[in-house]
Amino acid sequence: MNAKPITMALCAALALGACAKSGERVRFDGNYYPAKLDKVGDRREDFVVAVRDPGQGIEGAREAGRFEATRYCIETFGDSTVNWQQGYDPDANASVIDNGRLILRGSCVIW
Repeated sequence: MNAKPITMALCAALALGACAKSGERVRFDGNYYPAKLDKVGDRREDFVVAVRDPGQGIEGAREAGRFEATRYCIETFGDSTVNWQQGYDPDANASVIDNGRLILRGSCVIW
């Protein structure tokens, strides 16, 4: 799978999301998936994303997690490229569910 179209689609989604009114929720597959990103340890580029309510639709939950990671990498490092940790990659249809949340792990690519 070519990552370029996915990256372009995510950048477009980020641009549209930036145009949204403050407090407006971004939806994926018609649903809202609350997502929270935390950095791992002292390395700002390493992160974990927890997406709530994956039972609404796993594809939408993956997209919400990917969106949150892409936004973080762009805002923090100026690049949307993410290296996903094996087993936690939304592009590989990873579905690690812990305590009712989809968990994704990765690192932002630093120039």
